[in-house]
Amino acid sequence: MSKQILSGIRIIELGQLIAGPFAAKTLADFGAEVIKVEPPRTGDPLRKWRLLHEGTSVWWEAQSRSKKSVCVDLRQPEGQALIRRLAQEADVLIENFRPGTMEKWGLSWETLHELNPRLIMLRVSGYGQNGPRAQEPGFAAVGEAFAGLRYLNGEPGRAPVRAGLSLGDTIAGLHGALGVLLALYQRDARGGKGQMIDAALYEGLFNLTESLLPEYSVFGVVREPAGAALPGIAPSNAYQCHDGSHILIAGNGDAIFQRLMHCIEREDLANDPALAHNDGRVARVEEIDAAIEAWTRAQTDIDAMLDKLKAASVPSGRIYSIREIATEPHYRERGAIARLQAASGIEVEMPAVFPVLSETPGGISHRAPTLGEHTDAVLTEAGFDAETLADLRARGIIA
Repeated sequence: MSKQILSGIRIIELGQLIAGPFAAKTLADFGAEVIKVEPPRTGDPLRKWRLLHEGTSVWWEAQSRSKKSVCVDLRQPEGQALIRRLAQEADVLIENFRPGTMEKWGLSWETLHELNPRLIMLRVSGYGQNGPRAQEPGFAAVGEAFAGLRYLNGEPGRAPVRAGLSLGDTIAGLHGALGVLLALYQRDARGGKGQMIDAALYEGLFNLTESLLPEYSVFGVVREPAGAALPGIAPSNAYQCHDGSHILIAGNGDAIFQRLMHCIEREDLANDPALAHNDGRVARVEEIDAAIEAWTRAQTDIDAMLDKLKAASVPSGRIYSIREIATEPHYRERGAIARLQAASGIEVEMPAVFPVLSETPGGISHRAPTLGEHTDAVLTEAGFDAETLADLRARGIIA
């Protein structure tokens, strides 16, 4: 494999759970050295989230691959001094504590920037580092609600639902990783200096809200929940099949709509000039959806039905659970699933490295670390001798 594009970049990760660590994982996938700082004895709470194998979350194995674990008590002045020492030689520091926490620990942006003007600091929080809500706790679910996403998720007239994943965290993490890459480019390719990146959970989601604000600002229109449909774009929906399952069909392009109507033998709709473009179809979306579902419900062989749609070049497909994903040949052929042996010896499958680069592809360098596995190695490299480390360990500052 070619040398990874972020080789030589050192990242100090102080965050916990999802958003900050997801940003660091993304950068580690492309060669950055990530030193994950965890509290002694307990470690990152994610180690105990969801399903555990021999006391450790299998999610941890995916989230912390290619990272090193160093245990430092950030609540202690000596621990804070250790981080300042590490930050002097780092390229990036990532944290996702509530605003003000780093300042309380003597690890503010101003302090770290003075120690290392080349340092890039990614700060992920619920509402950002300033503003009226900055001090409020902001988990992903709250961010999704504040950004308008949760309002749209669900069926009309029913309680909003969540996607079942912490989208606010991972999307903020992706925006944060993008910010780090931009800052590295400014520093290294354009002769700039380090800078601070302020990534709020809600803003990453707000950035994905497409036409919501433009339509409200111009027309005063509030987009409402629409279940599986995509309001204002037709036809695109989940349609019930003969056996009660659903498939997705997206026939909202003008030419695609024509092919779809021919496929379901509704020549009247295919040839109706009023339906030639999206605005006309939206006005009659209920009629169009009813015609499509009448056809899907009449087909007794779902595979044959999907083959017809594919032959007509109509985007369509089953709704996959993780069971179908794990056995889908396309995922395997694309290399989209990675397999890693955890410290316990079990084999864990997880999403591979994305995106796929042709010349400098990413990769997983090693399994997720055990708690404090790299404390001595990292701090020794930073200049601490064995006697000092033994003293810090005896006093519970490191582990």
